[in-house]
Amino acid sequence: MFEAVDGLVTEHRELETRLADPAIHADQGLAKRLNQRYAELSAIVRTYDEWQQLGDDVEAARELAHEDESFAEEAEQLAERRVATEERLRHLLVPRDPADSKDAILEIKSGEGGEESALFAGDLLRMYSRYAERRGWKTEQLDATESDLGGFKSVTVAVKAKGAPEPGEAPYALLKFEGGVHRVQRVPVTESQGRVHTSAAGVLVMPEAEQVDVTIEEKDIRIDVFRSSGPGGQSVNTTDSAVRITHLPTGIVVSCQNEKSQLQNREQAMRILRSRLLQAAQDAADAEASDARRSQVRTVDRSERIRTYNFPENRISDHRTGYKAYNLDAVLDGDLEPVVTSAVEADLAARLDALEPEQSTS
Repeated sequence: MFEAVDGLVTEHRELETRLADPAIHADQGLAKRLNQRYAELSAIVRTYDEWQQLGDDVEAARELAHEDESFAEEAEQLAERRVATEERLRHLLVPRDPADSKDAILEIKSGEGGEESALFAGDLLRMYSRYAERRGWKTEQLDATESDLGGFKSVTVAVKAKGAPEPGEAPYALLKFEGGVHRVQRVPVTESQGRVHTSAAGVLVMPEAEQVDVTIEEKDIRIDVFRSSGPGGQSVNTTDSAVRITHLPTGIVVSCQNEKSQLQNREQAMRILRSRLLQAAQDAADAEASDARRSQVRTVDRSERIRTYNFPENRISDHRTGYKAYNLDAVLDGDLEPVVTSAVEADLAARLDALEPEQSTS
């Protein structure tokens, strides 16, 4: 068991040597990727060493138990710890999404429900911003189109970790399960009769692409400029600073009007475009992968309704994992960890199940 770990231990040792070379850090992009891989392998190596050490400790305790029965209980406890460590190591060895070490870009768009949907999009933005704060992440608003009542017709934010996060702890690794349609049930502020309405907002989550991840040729894009507009269509800018970029080969269109500078809007739009192209490439790879390798929680069909937020009952329900809790107010204030964990664990279980047939035939 764990035959593949020896090769990973060797790779870990080689990475340690490379990262000690100051020349590596002259290329920040390369240094970041190496540090992320090193952090991922460090968790595996630490757990593997612990598993081996516990094996030696169990054997020693069992030998001592033949002479002194008081060691029998200790041997049993050590054996239980080794089983738990073995399971943790199996989890670490499950093939991961290549983008799991990346930061994330979230696009939140209002949907069915008009103004109420736009207000709910604002609630989702606040929820993710507070969740990011709790995890020590940084958020940056890239673009936004506000509604008349202070909600958002659409808003795009970048979510960044500080330093090199532990495996599975990067923004995209956790937030990718938020992609889909979020449904809200509550009494809208515009409702005079006190009736509960149902509306929805959509969330799109992409790994933030670096320039080395995606190459965009100038000949493949068309750039249009226009005047920014605010709520109600009122002009908030007297110059053509807003930017719309069309990627001709794919037809993907991105626009940004958040900044006063046309150059800044162009840079933000290119960031979003790179991430959309990276996500499209990843979706294509997922579609080509076997069903056993594909996550059973995260679907390529982003129109799927994934969650319901019921205000009258203070209830949140995740329709993929079956998670349900009656602390909606706390969740919208950023206490999203249990909800996210339910999706992460369901995805891990699916990946482990997918490995079973391979292990049984190897």
